Amino acid sequence: MIPLVKVAFPPKEILLPALESVLYSGQIAEGQQVYDFEAALEAQFGLSNVLAMSSGTAALHAALTLAGVLPGDEVISTPMTAEPTNTSILYCGAKVLWADVDPSSGNICPDSIRKNITKKTKAIVVVHYAGYPVSLRKIRAIADEFNIALIEDCAHALGATYDGKPIGTIGDFGIFSFQAIKHMTTVDGGALTMKNPGHVLAAKKFRWFGMLKGVPRTEVDIHSVGFKYNMNNVNATIGIAQLKHIAPILEKHISNGNYYDTEFEKIPGIDYARCDTEANPSFWLYTLLSDHADDIEKALNSSGVMASKLHRPNNLHSIFSHSSVELPSLEKFYQRLLHIPCGWWVTDEDRARIVEVIKRG
Repeated sequence: MIPLVKVAFPPKEILLPALESVLYSGQIAEGQQVYDFEAALEAQFGLSNVLAMSSGTAALHAALTLAGVLPGDEVISTPMTAEPTNTSILYCGAKVLWADVDPSSGNICPDSIRKNITKKTKAIVVVHYAGYPVSLRKIRAIADEFNIALIEDCAHALGATYDGKPIGTIGDFGIFSFQAIKHMTTVDGGALTMKNPGHVLAAKKFRWFGMLKGVPRTEVDIHSVGFKYNMNNVNATIGIAQLKHIAPILEKHISNGNYYDTEFEKIPGIDYARCDTEANPSFWLYTLLSDHADDIEKALNSSGVMASKLHRPNNLHSIFSHSSVELPSLEKFYQRLLHIPCGWWVTDEDRARIVEVIKRG
């Protein structure tokens, strides 16, 4: 079976000596390896003001808090994502306002964002779903017009760009996930990026119990609530090793995604997710669209290829019942959606076979 997602690790001869060194160093909590990982992320992907976190969810909670989201506020978001994107908003005591999606991409729709803005709107959360960048030019303009914080959830989109700029640098905040099955994993972990360097100090305190790491505990004075959201040296060591080998992994995802785009243009009844011409996806998953998605899924599964819709739209969960609203474009997109394997493990022969199964089906 060709899997839909798969864990990637660097060669043993690279990773295991580095892990042995840190594990027996006596320094396994947050320390120099974490700071080296942050610097390496900044350098490799053109990011700014990076803080390594215990998860992408922790990074998103931090971004929302730094954006000033408080109980009673509203945050505009998309239901087409993994649940932590939106449960993080509930951590802050805020209400989720659903924006509809663009049925051609599944990404949050700029026009729907504008229609949902109220006096209580404190932030807009966008998700570059499956690695396809949202319409950042339009959404950035809306956020600026209304003076609302823009948060990019880049959990699916490591290495993607928009208008030549790295994903995670156009919003006021960006978050990345290094959970097991993402483009790159640190086993678990995440990162927060901030456009304004003035947020860095508060973010460091937020990820460490409201205290600044390195200040003697007998001298600290806590002014605000913080959490145990920091990354440790073990996860960071894995991340440093991963960054040395991430380029060919991302290149393979992108190569496979572009191959599918070309091939599916030739097959009647098959379409695929499309984003702005300024966007360059990193294809964490490949998003196929068809009125016959269910039949294609069965054909692929019976041929040894995993395919699925992967996520349930978040608006269907009872915990978000207070945010219930009609989302016709989401319903249309979800009916036609099917994710197929696109990652580094999909060989040229595999992808050709996947296309052939779909063509026959």
